[in-house]
Amino acid sequence: NLLCFTDKGKVFRVKVHELPLASRAAKGKSIANVLNLGANEKIKSILPVRELLPGSHIVMVTKKGIIKKTEMTNFAHIKNNGIIALTTDLDDELIDAKVSDGKSDIFLSTAEGMSIRFDEEDVRSMGRAARGVKGMTLSQNDRVVGLEIFNKENKGTVLAVTENGYGKRTETAEYRTQSRGGSGIITQKTTDKVGNVIGTRMVS
Repeated sequence: NLLCFTDKGKVFRVKVHELPLASRAAKGKSIANVLNLGANEKIKSILPVRELLPGSHIVMVTKKGIIKKTEMTNFAHIKNNGIIALTTDLDDELIDAKVSDGKSDIFLSTAEGMSIRFDEEDVRSMGRAARGVKGMTLSQNDRVVGLEIFNKENKGTVLAVTENGYGKRTETAEYRTQSRGGSGIITQKTTDKVGNVIGTRMVS
Protein backbone atom coordinates (compact mmCIF):
# COMPACT_ATOMS: atom_id res chain seq x y z
CA ASN A 1 0.00 0.00 0.00
CA LEU A 2 1.05 3.56 -0.72
CA LEU A 3 -0.62 6.13 1.55
CA CYS A 4 -0.63 9.45 -0.33
CA PHE A 5 -1.13 12.57 1.79
CA THR A 6 -2.16 15.88 0.20
CA ASP A 7 -1.67 19.51 1.16
CA LYS A 8 -5.40 19.70 2.01
CA GLY A 9 -4.99 17.07 4.74
CA LYS A 10 -6.55 14.14 2.87
CA VAL A 11 -5.08 10.68 2.42
CA PHE A 12 -5.53 8.33 -0.54
CA ARG A 13 -4.42 4.72 -0.89
CA VAL A 14 -3.11 2.95 -3.98
CA LYS A 15 -1.60 -0.51 -4.40
CA VAL A 16 1.94 -0.48 -5.78
CA HIS A 17 1.12 -3.17 -8.37
CA GLU A 18 -1.61 -0.89 -9.80
CA LEU A 19 1.00 1.69 -10.85
CA PRO A 20 2.55 1.42 -14.33
CA LEU A 21 6.16 0.22 -14.49
CA ALA A 22 8.32 2.38 -16.76
CA SER A 23 11.94 2.84 -17.77
CA ARG A 24 14.20 5.39 -16.10
CA ALA A 25 13.84 7.91 -18.93
CA ALA A 26 10.06 7.52 -19.35
CA LYS A 27 7.77 10.48 -18.65
CA GLY A 28 5.44 8.57 -16.31
CA LYS A 29 1.71 8.86 -15.72
CA SER A 30 -0.14 11.81 -14.19
CA ILE A 31 -1.07 11.21 -10.55
CA ALA A 32 -4.49 12.68 -11.42
CA ASN A 33 -5.14 9.51 -13.47
CA VAL A 34 -4.49 7.36 -10.42
CA LEU A 35 -6.01 9.36 -7.51
CA ASN A 36 -9.21 11.42 -7.38
CA LEU A 37 -7.50 14.64 -6.32
CA GLY A 38 -9.47 17.87 -5.92
CA ALA A 39 -8.78 21.05 -7.87
CA ASN A 40 -5.27 22.40 -7.08
CA GLU A 41 -4.73 19.56 -4.57
CA LYS A 42 -1.10 18.39 -4.40
CA ILE A 43 0.58 15.26 -3.03
CA LYS A 44 2.96 16.15 -0.18
CA SER A 45 4.00 12.78 1.23
CA ILE A 46 3.90 9.14 0.14
CA LEU A 47 4.32 6.38 2.73
CA PRO A 48 4.86 2.74 1.69
CA VAL A 49 3.01 0.63 4.29
CA ARG A 50 2.89 -3.16 4.11
CA GLU A 51 0.58 -3.62 7.11
CA LEU A 52 -1.51 -1.22 9.19
CA LEU A 53 -0.23 -2.42 12.56
CA PRO A 54 -1.79 -1.52 15.96
CA GLY A 55 0.63 0.59 18.00
CA SER A 56 2.15 2.22 14.93
CA HIS A 57 1.30 5.87 14.29
CA ILE A 58 1.36 8.37 11.46
CA VAL A 59 2.73 11.76 12.45
CA MET A 60 1.72 14.76 10.31
CA VAL A 61 2.86 18.38 10.34
CA THR A 62 1.66 21.57 8.65
CA LYS A 63 3.70 24.52 7.40
CA LYS A 64 2.44 26.60 10.37
CA GLY A 65 3.85 24.14 12.90
CA ILE A 66 0.69 22.19 13.80
CA ILE A 67 1.48 18.55 14.56
CA LYS A 68 -0.80 15.54 14.83
CA LYS A 69 -0.40 11.84 15.64
CA THR A 70 -2.99 9.24 14.62
CA GLU A 71 -2.97 5.45 15.05
CA MET A 72 -2.26 3.73 11.76
CA THR A 73 -5.31 1.46 12.12
CA ASN A 74 -7.50 4.56 11.55
CA PHE A 75 -6.41 4.42 7.89
CA ALA A 76 -7.56 0.84 7.28
CA HIS A 77 -10.63 1.85 5.25
CA ILE A 78 -9.82 4.53 2.70
CA LYS A 79 -12.41 5.34 0.02
CA ASN A 80 -11.59 6.08 -3.63
CA ASN A 81 -12.18 9.78 -2.97
CA GLY A 82 -9.80 9.72 0.00
CA ILE A 83 -10.50 10.46 3.66
CA ILE A 84 -9.58 13.30 6.00
CA ALA A 85 -6.27 12.70 7.78
CA LEU A 86 -5.84 16.19 9.24
CA THR A 87 -8.18 19.19 9.37
CA THR A 88 -6.19 22.24 8.27
CA ASP A 89 -6.90 25.96 8.56
CA LEU A 90 -7.61 27.80 5.30
CA ASP A 91 -4.19 29.50 5.33
CA ASP A 92 -2.31 26.33 6.33
CA GLU A 93 -1.38 23.08 4.57
CA LEU A 94 0.03 19.66 5.38
CA ILE A 95 3.69 19.42 4.34
CA ASP A 96 4.81 15.95 5.46
CA ALA A 97 3.83 12.69 7.14
CA LYS A 98 5.98 9.95 8.70
CA VAL A 99 5.44 6.55 10.35
CA SER A 100 6.39 6.25 14.03
CA ASP A 101 6.43 3.57 16.73
CA GLY A 102 4.97 5.98 19.30
CA LYS A 103 8.14 5.95 21.45
CA SER A 104 10.50 8.23 19.50
CA ASP A 105 11.33 11.93 19.29
CA ILE A 106 9.89 14.34 16.73
CA PHE A 107 12.16 16.79 14.88
CA LEU A 108 10.82 19.81 13.01
CA SER A 109 12.88 22.20 10.87
CA THR A 110 11.97 25.53 9.29
CA ALA A 111 12.86 27.52 6.17
CA GLU A 112 14.76 30.12 8.24
CA GLY A 113 17.01 27.45 9.76
CA MET A 114 15.35 26.85 13.12
CA SER A 115 14.58 23.40 14.54
CA ILE A 116 12.99 21.74 17.55
CA ARG A 117 13.16 18.21 18.97
CA PHE A 118 10.57 16.97 21.45
CA ASP A 119 9.29 13.70 22.88
CA GLU A 120 6.61 12.08 20.77
CA GLU A 121 4.62 11.38 23.94
CA ASP A 122 4.04 15.16 24.19
CA VAL A 123 1.56 14.66 21.31
CA ARG A 124 -1.42 12.51 22.29
CA SER A 125 -2.96 10.24 19.68
CA MET A 126 -6.01 11.84 17.99
CA GLY A 127 -8.82 10.86 15.64
CA ARG A 128 -8.67 11.52 11.91
CA ALA A 129 -10.80 14.68 11.92
CA ALA A 130 -8.79 16.44 14.67
CA ARG A 131 -6.76 19.57 13.86
CA GLY A 132 -3.68 18.71 15.96
CA VAL A 133 -1.62 20.75 18.44
CA LYS A 134 1.16 23.32 18.20
CA GLY A 135 4.47 21.62 17.57
CA MET A 136 6.57 24.76 17.15
CA THR A 137 6.30 28.52 17.50
CA LEU A 138 7.40 30.25 14.29
CA SER A 139 8.58 33.78 13.54
CA GLN A 140 6.26 35.86 11.36
CA ASN A 141 7.48 34.81 7.90
CA ASP A 142 8.89 31.38 8.76
CA ARG A 143 7.37 28.01 7.89
CA VAL A 144 8.03 24.36 8.67
CA VAL A 145 9.79 22.51 5.83
CA GLY A 146 10.89 19.25 7.45
CA LEU A 147 9.63 16.47 9.74
CA GLU A 148 11.83 13.60 10.94
CA ILE A 149 11.47 10.87 13.55
CA PHE A 150 14.55 10.48 15.81
CA ASN A 151 15.24 7.30 17.76
CA LYS A 152 16.07 7.77 21.44
CA GLU A 153 19.53 6.18 20.94
CA ASN A 154 20.59 9.05 18.64
CA LYS A 155 21.68 6.69 15.87
CA GLY A 156 22.10 8.55 12.60
CA THR A 157 22.50 12.08 11.31
CA VAL A 158 20.15 14.63 9.82
CA LEU A 159 20.93 16.29 6.49
CA ALA A 160 19.68 19.83 5.86
CA VAL A 161 19.65 21.14 2.27
CA THR A 162 19.19 24.77 1.22
CA GLU A 163 17.63 26.26 -1.89
CA ASN A 164 21.04 27.37 -3.25
CA GLY A 165 22.47 23.86 -3.08
CA TYR A 166 24.23 23.87 0.29
CA GLY A 167 24.03 20.79 2.50
CA LYS A 168 24.95 20.13 6.11
CA ARG A 169 24.94 16.92 8.13
CA THR A 170 24.58 16.96 11.93
CA GLU A 171 24.57 14.17 14.54
CA THR A 172 21.09 13.79 16.05
CA ALA A 173 22.69 13.83 19.53
CA GLU A 174 23.48 17.52 18.99
CA TYR A 175 19.76 18.33 19.15
CA ARG A 176 18.64 18.35 22.77
CA THR A 177 15.07 17.46 23.64
CA GLN A 178 12.87 20.49 24.39
CA SER A 179 9.23 21.07 25.24
CA ARG A 180 6.70 20.92 22.41
CA GLY A 181 5.56 24.32 21.16
CA GLY A 182 8.81 26.24 21.69
CA SER A 183 10.70 28.29 19.10
CA GLY A 184 13.62 25.84 18.98
CA ILE A 185 17.30 26.38 18.18
CA ILE A 186 19.33 27.28 15.07
CA THR A 187 20.19 24.27 12.91
CA GLN A 188 21.33 26.06 9.72
CA LYS A 189 22.43 29.66 9.31
CA THR A 190 20.58 31.13 6.31
CA THR A 191 22.10 33.94 4.25
CA ASP A 192 21.61 35.36 0.74
CA LYS A 193 24.45 33.09 -0.41
CA VAL A 194 23.15 29.91 1.25
CA GLY A 195 19.40 30.53 0.88
CA ASN A 196 16.58 29.14 2.98
CA VAL A 197 16.33 25.50 4.07
CA ILE A 198 14.11 23.48 1.71
CA GLY A 199 14.09 20.22 3.64
CA THR A 200 15.74 17.77 6.02
CA ARG A 201 16.26 13.98 5.85
CA MET A 202 17.54 11.34 8.25
CA VAL A 203 20.60 9.67 6.70
CA SER A 204 22.80 6.81 7.88
